[in-house]
Amino acid sequence: MIRAKKPWRSLGWVPALILAMVLQGCAGWSSWENSRRVSGHHREPLPAGVVPDRMPGPQEYVVRPGDTVYAIAFRNDVDYHALARWNGIDSDYLIHPGEVLRLRAPPATSSTPPRQQVGVMQTQALSDATSVTATPVTADTPPPQTVTAPSKPPPSSPASDVDDGPAGGYQWMWPVDHATVMRGFGQQGSKGVDFTGKVGQPVFAAAPGRVVYSGNALKGYGELIIIKHDDVYLSAYGYNRKRYVKEGDIVTAGQPIGEMGLGPENKPMLHFEIREKGEPINPAKKLPAKVSAPSR
Repeated sequence: MIRAKKPWRSLGWVPALILAMVLQGCAGWSSWENSRRVSGHHREPLPAGVVPDRMPGPQEYVVRPGDTVYAIAFRNDVDYHALARWNGIDSDYLIHPGEVLRLRAPPATSSTPPRQQVGVMQTQALSDATSVTATPVTADTPPPQTVTAPSKPPPSSPASDVDDGPAGGYQWMWPVDHATVMRGFGQQGSKGVDFTGKVGQPVFAAAPGRVVYSGNALKGYGELIIIKHDDVYLSAYGYNRKRYVKEGDIVTAGQPIGEMGLGPENKPMLHFEIREKGEPINPAKKLPAKVSAPSR
């Protein structure tokens, strides 16, 4: 005798499928957030042609083409001043692919970083090569003159003409108009605020400053712009469709710097952050009170 199949058995796969779809959606957002927390890209292979100058440690980073001190510090939640100090980087903030940089303060007993040792040896060699051997002085021989290499002032920081005095001498403004907050600071691990609106709508500089990064090399931020406002604050604008500014540009508060693009959920999104000495802070502490109508 043939038995009829029970309906609940024939549909037993449906709940499992729905659960799998939900978990897959959550995993998509989680993987995006986790990718933004990977410190120093340690798990990513180096680009072709980049050879580290030494074996990197667990809290060290190998410089890649297109990297800047500001971008590396931003990615690893450290102050760019500290990053430069830990690695003996001069005020020009010049780095090269293959250099291995510390991402944390060296131990108190640590010796001078190799980068500084090389500079000291070069300086000593230059001094030895340019000094003139002294000769005996007689009545008929004028005293010899010691010739030394002319001192060259160190180049200034590319952002040195931005106000590096006390922070707070300017007004912050919202980086986008007619948008709503889709994710607040700290929600799902967010280090900033995510706005949603319309693809292509203008993104504005939230305060005056200098652009210190404009590119897409920082995984988890899309087309990213970072602006230095003073010696304390940076702001970041992620997931632009277009970037209007390049590194070194001086911008004013409210100046259009890009266009809103699509975020990881394939929805219009601007990811906005404010960093205080390298640490992410809640942008609500700086942005003025404002109520925006939902974007349709």
